[in-house]
Amino acid sequence: MQEQPMIICYDITGDKARKKVFKIMKSWRIDGQKSVHECRLSTHDAQELFIQLNEHLDQKTDRLLFAKLEQNRSILTRGIGKNVIHRKSWYVSMS
Repeated sequence: MQEQPMIICYDITGDKARKKVFKIMKSWRIDGQKSVHECRLSTHDAQELFIQLNEHLDQKTDRLLFAKLEQNRSILTRGIGKNVIHRKSWYVSMS
């Protein structure tokens, strides 16, 4: 299966759950900070990661978002940002 670039974001109220989710994300991500992470995942891997993260979420208070990035679309920036594209990842450098 082909891997696709994805952004995974979460908002978790509990400290213990947030730390567990962050630890899981560190093993899957290319890059990230706090609660926003960039990954390259196949459909199967995305489903597996979703299941792993969901085990630690409170369905009433916590939020989780998986967003696939389209590789053929241009990256939009604001302000003094510039587009920097690498072979395996996309990111915006604010310099």
